[in-house]
Amino acid sequence: FFVSLEDGLMRMFGSDRIAKVMDRMGMEEGEVIQSSMITSSIERAQRKVEENNFGMRKRLIEYDDVMNIQRDTIYKRRKNALFGERLALDIANIIFDTCADIVAQTAGNFEEFEVRCIQRLGMKPEISEAEFSKGGAQLTSKLYEQAENHYKAKNDNIRKNIVPGLQQILNDRQAMVDEPFMAVVGDGNKRIPVYGDLRKSVDTDGRELILAIEKSISLGIIDQEWKEHLRDMDDLKQSVQNASYEQKDPLLIYKFEGVELFQNFLKKVNSETVGFIMKAGVEEIRFQQAAPVAKGPVLQTNKADDGGTGEAKAPSRPVQVQKLANRNDRVNVQYRNGTVKRDVKYKSVENDVLSGDAVLID
Repeated sequence: FFVSLEDGLMRMFGSDRIAKVMDRMGMEEGEVIQSSMITSSIERAQRKVEENNFGMRKRLIEYDDVMNIQRDTIYKRRKNALFGERLALDIANIIFDTCADIVAQTAGNFEEFEVRCIQRLGMKPEISEAEFSKGGAQLTSKLYEQAENHYKAKNDNIRKNIVPGLQQILNDRQAMVDEPFMAVVGDGNKRIPVYGDLRKSVDTDGRELILAIEKSISLGIIDQEWKEHLRDMDDLKQSVQNASYEQKDPLLIYKFEGVELFQNFLKKVNSETVGFIMKAGVEEIRFQQAAPVAKGPVLQTNKADDGGTGEAKAPSRPVQVQKLANRNDRVNVQYRNGTVKRDVKYKSVENDVLSGDAVLID
């Protein structure tokens, strides 16, 4: 075939080398190349370039296959949390895994066993030292049963305290029943916003709110830890390249160490999720159009109530807005859609926080 310009050769072989070849052959710039020798050289060079590119793409795909397995696992779990259909089963599984992990790590040390249960499950186990000394699967099953009962009792208590107030607000604000509310949920260290449907929460006796809390906690922790894990895997991919100097296959090392990193990632997600949901409580309820703000178990409105006596009670006082931070303080906030902004000046997100679109987090 014919090449009209020498630019293609320049890119393929290098400008200095081609220039020398052209000079020796006495060819002018822009002259059509009709030499079979150069044509064959171009064909061979092109074949080598394509083979090299194919090898590089194949190698990248092999690295990406490792991540695809991890993506399939965590995206399936995230989907369960997002739609809530199998979320209860996932939570039960991670509570059981946490109980088994506590039993395995504290074998022979009853005091440490109790401390771990308080730290990770938010409860002191009703297990005697004699029962603990027997260990085994029976101990894990008993601890799991107590943890499940503790979790259900905590959720029942949230529903008992919150639903009557939500019912009152629903009755008082019929024109705005479709308005979502925001529950600020915390465990003593962290606080996150949870957005719920007022009517559904009341109609389901608070179960819809509990599900929304479980979803928000699970999704928030999965997303945060997954971003950290991706950074770790990227660092690992860069570091294993040095293994070739030791006559070792970098891909093989990447696979082995990647599995270990992923297992540690899952353990951390499970530990963070269980630790939060087992201790989480509703600290306050906020509405977009602000009159009712409730703290603790009682939710109040600003509507006057005569209590059936015919005499209207004094209207409730306006809500006192407490200053959350100075305008130039660095804060972390989480938005209604789950987006988190970290280390930003409070003045840049103040309007979002005051309007209820975002909440400060630790």
